[in-house]
Amino acid sequence: MLQKFSFRQLLVIAFLLIAALLGAASLRALFTLEELTLQSRDGAARSLELGQLAQSLSELSVSMERTSRQSVVLDDRVLRTRVAEQAREATTLLDSLSTAGLSHERAQQWRAHVQTVNDLLTGPPETALDRERELAQSFRELASVNAAVAVQVQKIIQQRNQALEAKLEDSRSHLAQQVTWAIVLAVAMALAFGVWFTVPLKRLENAIVDLGENRLDETITIRGPADLAMVGQRLNWLRLRLVELDADKSRFLRHISHELKTPLASLREGVSLLEDSVAGELNREQREIAQILRHNTNVLQGQIEDLLRFNTAAFEARQLHRQTIDLLQLMEAQADAQRLQCRARELTVTVVGQPTLVQLDPDKIGTVLANLLSNAIRYSPLKGVIRLELSTLPRLVRIDIHDQGVGVAQADRERIFEPFYRGERQPTDVVRGSGIGLSIVYEYIAAHGGRIELLPAPVGAHFRIELPHVFKP
Repeated sequence: MLQKFSFRQLLVIAFLLIAALLGAASLRALFTLEELTLQSRDGAARSLELGQLAQSLSELSVSMERTSRQSVVLDDRVLRTRVAEQAREATTLLDSLSTAGLSHERAQQWRAHVQTVNDLLTGPPETALDRERELAQSFRELASVNAAVAVQVQKIIQQRNQALEAKLEDSRSHLAQQVTWAIVLAVAMALAFGVWFTVPLKRLENAIVDLGENRLDETITIRGPADLAMVGQRLNWLRLRLVELDADKSRFLRHISHELKTPLASLREGVSLLEDSVAGELNREQREIAQILRHNTNVLQGQIEDLLRFNTAAFEARQLHRQTIDLLQLMEAQADAQRLQCRARELTVTVVGQPTLVQLDPDKIGTVLANLLSNAIRYSPLKGVIRLELSTLPRLVRIDIHDQGVGVAQADRERIFEPFYRGERQPTDVVRGSGIGLSIVYEYIAAHGGRIELLPAPVGAHFRIELPHVFKP
């Protein structure tokens, strides 16, 4: 289903999903903070109200004491009515405090004192002084009850504050968890989308690298967004075209080589007949001309054979026959194979390293080592030293080849691996090379997924080969 969308559309969808997740988490946090703010405001208002109720009850008891004592002394009916109204008001305050959490015992004590006060308000005039003293005593006891009520109200307020703080802390913890999970989920989604988008891009990159290194055997299939899949189809079409062009090139080289060999053989035969005086005795100038013709026909024959050999090597580079071998042993075998050439120039060849098992094509890597060692022998001075080093790095093996020859000119370094390219520094005491040895080395190393490079060296040449360390026991 997602393959119907383009890479840009999927990128927008991924961005919107992540933005929606973070937006939802932000809105949730905003609503939670608003709810906590309202709860805090309501709790503060409720605490203030409870404090005011307790204070009002205490003030009301003082007012009732003054009014009731005056009522007893003066035997005033109006004052008794006012005391009754104050008692009803006190009852209302007690009901509110009881609803808020005041204990039933405290409320009953208050009501009992109020009832005592009401009982003492009426009586014979001669008992007024005694009733007034009893009222004073009752209100002193009521003051103690008011103090106990105030203390209990303070505890209720503290409990509510603690409960509110616990609720605030719990909400804050939940909010932190929600925000954290939202961020983690957003990061996970971003990584998942990133990996999902990167996989087809990496396949495209690998496909382009394979095309550049002429690995044309595998079909290019890109699974992913529609536009990237279309690019993969175009690359596969390009691969098929390159395969066709490569086949056409090989057929052309075989055809042209064959076509050149026939007249060249006739030309060589004719030159041989002239030199053998079959058509008559040649004078000195004619014999020199015949020798020039014979030399150039030999050069042309060598160039045609080099062309065929390079074409064959380029084709065989794509057909690897991997085997598990000891690379150090292979290097030592190639050094022993050219021992006579080294002895002729009094050269010392050393091979250092530890035995290393790798999976590669021994014939092609053997050809690589043979060509590089042959070049080192050709360019080394008499009694020189050639050093081959094998080292193992994480996931690759490295071969370094050092010699003490004339080295490679700076102008030749960029083109040293091109077919038929020969540098300006050529030894004078050996036959000039064809210029395809290093190009064959490059093809074989690239076919193994490795690389070869020419490194700067104070003396001579330093070639470095790096191959993937593939070994499955």
